[in-house]
Amino acid sequence: MQQANWQAELRKTKIDPATLLEDIGLAQNAPVLANQAAISFPLRVTDGFKNRIISGEVSDPLLRQILPLADEDLDQPDFSYDPLAEYAKQPVPGLLHKYYGRALLVVTGACAIHCRYCFRRHFPYAESNPASQQWQTALDYLARDQTISEIILSGGDPLTASDERLTGLVKSLAEIPHIKRLRIHTRIPVVLPGRIVDPLLDWLTGTRLKPVMVVHANHANELDHSVAVAMEKLKSAHVPLLNQSVLLRGVNDSVTALAKLSERLFEYGILPYYLHMLDPVKGAAHFAVDESQARAIMQGLSELLPGYLVPKLVREIPGKPGKTLL
Repeated sequence: MQQANWQAELRKTKIDPATLLEDIGLAQNAPVLANQAAISFPLRVTDGFKNRIISGEVSDPLLRQILPLADEDLDQPDFSYDPLAEYAKQPVPGLLHKYYGRALLVVTGACAIHCRYCFRRHFPYAESNPASQQWQTALDYLARDQTISEIILSGGDPLTASDERLTGLVKSLAEIPHIKRLRIHTRIPVVLPGRIVDPLLDWLTGTRLKPVMVVHANHANELDHSVAVAMEKLKSAHVPLLNQSVLLRGVNDSVTALAKLSERLFEYGILPYYLHMLDPVKGAAHFAVDESQARAIMQGLSELLPGYLVPKLVREIPGKPGKTLL
């Protein structure tokens, strides 16, 4: 029954922008919407996330993350379809091996919510997303490279896949002796907290692999009681919880917003981990924050918060051996 509930909600996440604006009281005060971008990267949002948007507020920070605005249709220099040069970092389909000691498996191209700043919004999932029967090629690669001690499940969002599918994958990964850690990158506990069900906890903690979950919240308003309940289940299963955010103009580009986010995260048992500079993906230039402003914000955070609540400000630069700390 739990599984059926979250899967039913997942199936109804696609929504027309005009319908969304009517639902949140902005039909008469609507911003100019994207045309082409809304077709190529359609609006998706869960009911839970939508219900956290402040009704009638055109500048709501949650709304800005999901609403396809006309700015996305503009062609901006230095913003590309593959900003992190990931297409060339796949030794086998669906497996990204960019950094020493860890590799990332693209489990699915599906998400419960389409974030307009997503660096993989143009990723060729049809060519790069291995189906279950093709995972063996990726598993064989991982087994051959004994330097890989951590596997990251990503996407899309890996937790949109069924627990049956994920159970089989994780068991296969656990059979590779040199892999020690299983890291999950997901927005699901924030946008679809009902997905955190017992079968998920079983495969996440049921092998010798040490689990780590990196969730993704950008603003304190994303974190409500339903999210707290989901996080409590993960904490009770002894899953370490980290958060990564993206610094976004009009969403969280202030000391106040990020300080509130860090405080709320800690209340829920999550440690702030990374604050990413925007990856220059085509269609997201209107979210960009200048690096000098980002540094000033970080200085303000370090003066206001204890060190363990201050995320690391980073930029990902293609070809570098790791994230670049700013």
